[in-house]
Amino acid sequence: LQVPCAPSQPVASSESRRFANKHSKKALKASLTLGILLGMFFVAWLPFFVTNVTQAVCGCVPAGFFDVLTWLGYCNSTMNPIIYPLFMRDFKRAMGKYLPCCRRSGEPRPSAISLSMRNSNSGPRAATSLKNVL
Repeated sequence: LQVPCAPSQPVASSESRRFANKHSKKALKASLTLGILLGMFFVAWLPFFVTNVTQAVCGCVPAGFFDVLTWLGYCNSTMNPIIYPLFMRDFKRAMGKYLPCCRRSGEPRPSAISLSMRNSNSGPRAATSLKNVL
C-alpha cells in the first residue's frame, strides 16, 4: 500500500530549501567580508608587529623601514570605511542616511532632534527649562 503525499509537503520542502539557500548566501557573504577585513588587517599590521618584536630583541631594524610599516598599518585603518560600504548593504544605507554626499535626492535629511532622540535611551520628554533644572 502506498500512502499519497499531501500537496503541502513539496511546497514546504521547496520553501525550506529556498530559506536555507538564502541563509547560506548570507553566511557566505558575511564570511567573505570578514575574511577580507581580517586578511587586510593581518597583511597590514603583522609585519609591523613582527618588526617591533625584532627591534626589541636585536635593535637591527632601520628607522625608515619601521616608519613604512607603521604607515602601512595606518593605511589599513583608512581602508575600513571603503571596505564596509562595498560589502555591507546596511552600512551603506546608514551612511547614505546621514552623509549629504551619499543621500539620494528624494530622501529627507534627518534633523538634529530626531538624531538625539534616537541616540538617547528614552522616548520623548517633557520640555524642561533651565530654571527647572537649576
